[in-house]
Amino acid sequence: MNGEMTIILNFINMAVLASAPLLLATLGEILTEKSGNLNLGVEGMMFMGAIASLGAAYSYEQAVKAVGGIPSPLMAAVIATLAAAAAGALGALIYAFLVVTLRANQNVTGLTLTIFGTGFANFFGELIGKQAGGFVQVSSATKAMFGNIDFGALSDIPVLGPLLFEYNWMVYFGLLVMFAMAWFLSKSRRGLNLRAVGENPATADAAGVNVT
Repeated sequence: MNGEMTIILNFINMAVLASAPLLLATLGEILTEKSGNLNLGVEGMMFMGAIASLGAAYSYEQAVKAVGGIPSPLMAAVIATLAAAAAGALGALIYAFLVVTLRANQNVTGLTLTIFGTGFANFFGELIGKQAGGFVQVSSATKAMFGNIDFGALSDIPVLGPLLFEYNWMVYFGLLVMFAMAWFLSKSRRGLNLRAVGENPATADAAGVNVT
């Protein structure tokens, strides 16, 4: 490949890698909007997930080292991913409780959640930083768990190789979730009920669907 083509492919690779977290957050927001709600607090939830994943992975590594062991990069990556998901779920629970249960304004709640998530991340980020002596980072082995997957000869295919087979697992996981959600919303009974609630809750209620 010539230099210009290499630059273009590298740009596409970086764009796809950077958009993977945004894809996952967007899929969550699509699910929320299909139910008739608008969550403007997605960014705050992402902040919460980011600091939770860093703090969990770092704490795990330090705890293992404290007892003389060697941290498992795979375990650290799993812990980081689960912590991020749990923090995002906490943000979603706060939003759902305020909007669905207490009937609070969606826009105000979402914007407040963004501010809360930013403050949440800053507070715990500074707390972890002080405990770590001013700088927090996980091991290179743990970072490598979020590196690109080695597909062997597939990655060497001209043009298609770099375009399709030079990403980390989060990219492929996001695509898998995307197709799964498309099926859920258009083919499954629960997905169709969800859309019905979002588009016309009175009709859904008359059909026996629990709108809340």
